[in-house]
Amino acid sequence: MKKMKAITFVGFLAFILVISACSSQSGGDSGESEGEVTLTIGSWRTEDKASYQKVIDKFNEENPDINVEFKPSKNTEYNTILNTALQSGEGPDIIHLRPYTPGIELADAGYLEPLDDLEGLDQYPEETLAASKGSDDKQYGVPLNISTTQMFYNKKIFDDLGLEEPKTWDEFLTLSQKIKDEGITPISLGTKEGWLLSLSHGIIGPAHYGGNEFVDSITAGETDFTSDEFQSSIDAMDEIKQFFPENFEGLGMEDIRTMFFTGDAAMFPLGSWEIEVLREMNPELELGFFPMPSAVGKDPTITTWVDGSYAINASSEQKEAAKKFLQFMTTEEFGTMFTEEFKMISAIPGIASEDELVNSLSQAVENQSTPYMMLVHFAGGNPSTKATIETELQGMYLGERTPEEVANTVQESAKSWYEPLQ
Repeated sequence: MKKMKAITFVGFLAFILVISACSSQSGGDSGESEGEVTLTIGSWRTEDKASYQKVIDKFNEENPDINVEFKPSKNTEYNTILNTALQSGEGPDIIHLRPYTPGIELADAGYLEPLDDLEGLDQYPEETLAASKGSDDKQYGVPLNISTTQMFYNKKIFDDLGLEEPKTWDEFLTLSQKIKDEGITPISLGTKEGWLLSLSHGIIGPAHYGGNEFVDSITAGETDFTSDEFQSSIDAMDEIKQFFPENFEGLGMEDIRTMFFTGDAAMFPLGSWEIEVLREMNPELELGFFPMPSAVGKDPTITTWVDGSYAINASSEQKEAAKKFLQFMTTEEFGTMFTEEFKMISAIPGIASEDELVNSLSQAVENQSTPYMMLVHFAGGNPSTKATIETELQGMYLGERTPEEVANTVQESAKSWYEPLQ
């Protein structure tokens, strides 16, 4: 009886070993037969979903075993959704980074995978890479696009009124008054959403504080936000409110975009990402732009920055596949496709566009660019100095703050965290 039990036990062990071996082989075969991984991309660009699918389809021509899903969130909710996910060790495999401080903070917190070994990064200028370089000097993002802000205008309205692109600040004010006298809103801008105000100051400001020379001085701590140069930029923001729409205090992005593409307003101070949106809204719109003419005898300026990079989630289980996708994003093939599909300026140097307007913007970037100072250099602090100028300008437009108080409060904010100003 004991002998029988021993044989049975030995047989049972053999059975378990066979099953284990089969299970192991099955697992290996299963992985190979599936042969597919899934990558998720997080972004705030909900309007670009169809265009991203074309990019993914192109990537899949060479990488059919990598399933890529573009899953954007609403612009105003993206930061909260992403940060909550990352703090839980989750989130998308590939992350669309907000430019400069917000993205760098994610890198410094350990949420991103270093990319220094990624081929193709050496083609980007150092100032472009800086938008997603961590405090440890490691690279965490592949730069996507260069955004610009400038004054868009309706060519038909300008032609009908016999107006030309202004070459000086005084000419800009004069043509704005002529448009207003014709019963047309000169500048389609509302103050309900604060980000529109730092953005528009990024366009108007350099015409008054002098562009790059002032940026170099203030970032070095050689001047500050209470200077006459910067104060004049806030005064100008106050001066042009006479050319805003009626009840501008209650108007947001959708309102001012609609006013412009329907022809109710002649000019629209916004970013290059609006080109394709405006054309979709009104294919008949004759869209032009001009760099902002100087009020202090300097060259006109177009405001630029690296508007987002793509990074890899440090918690991703598909890092190698994610690197393949980011590698694709450094190629000329991607850069050309991005420029044509998105009607934006690729961060990859030397990519031209067949779109006349986009190409003109690219040329202006090369010759007349000045940084979006509040975003590139002063997005730090809590609240950030960028957020501070937004709320202060809103207060000014509501009659609750003077231009002098705006400048003083911005200086106090910057001084609280920006070492050269302390």
